[in-house]
Amino acid sequence: MSATSPEISRRALLGAAAALALAPGLRLIELAQGRAPGEPATGRVRWGLLVDANRCTSGCTACVDACSRENGLDSAIELRQRPQWIRKVELKEVRTGREASLPVMCQHCADPPCVDVCPTGASFKRADGIVLVDRHACIGCRYCMMACPYKARSFVHAPVTDQRQGVPRGKGCVESCTLCVHRIDRDQEPACVQACADSGHGALLFGDLNDPHSAIARRLREVETHALRADLALDPGVRYQGI
Repeated sequence: MSATSPEISRRALLGAAAALALAPGLRLIELAQGRAPGEPATGRVRWGLLVDANRCTSGCTACVDACSRENGLDSAIELRQRPQWIRKVELKEVRTGREASLPVMCQHCADPPCVDVCPTGASFKRADGIVLVDRHACIGCRYCMMACPYKARSFVHAPVTDQRQGVPRGKGCVESCTLCVHRIDRDQEPACVQACADSGHGALLFGDLNDPHSAIARRLREVETHALRADLALDPGVRYQGI
């Protein structure tokens, strides 16, 4: 039997399909993002983000703009069709009048309700805590959007053009902040964190929550921080200081 016979080709195809079936969703999203098959995410790491509302300035949209550029969200022709993975929220304390401005995005919960309600497994949590959507498995039912208490997910209504490499998107799918997983897998910080630092505000701190020596873990031990909707006990990977 020659090396180019149909039987060998068929075996190779079945072998590739079996490899995908070992990790549905995860393997597909890894392939789409160019992740090396031999380098899976590990539970030794849990990526997280700390937002310092004391340093976040009202009117500044550096993080929002950077997210849109990095992920190709600014390609929608009509503004009403343009998704927004980060939105700025303005808060005011009724008794004191104190105001705060902070970004809100997917909170990358340890126990994400979006994953619980997804009927196809398209919404999933990576071993390192990043919550993602597999565009191949998403059927657009939007159950996850209804389950998310942070209103952090959006639906792609229109065809997507000018897609960025490593950021697969598609009409009829739900999407949300990925913590720029394609950058993290290249040992880079999320685009919003880099943009906030470049703006001089430095309100965003990214790192490994499981590493007691990381800057974010040290800060969490030193200052009082809060989780949004802490009453839900979802253990989000995004925490807030100064609210």
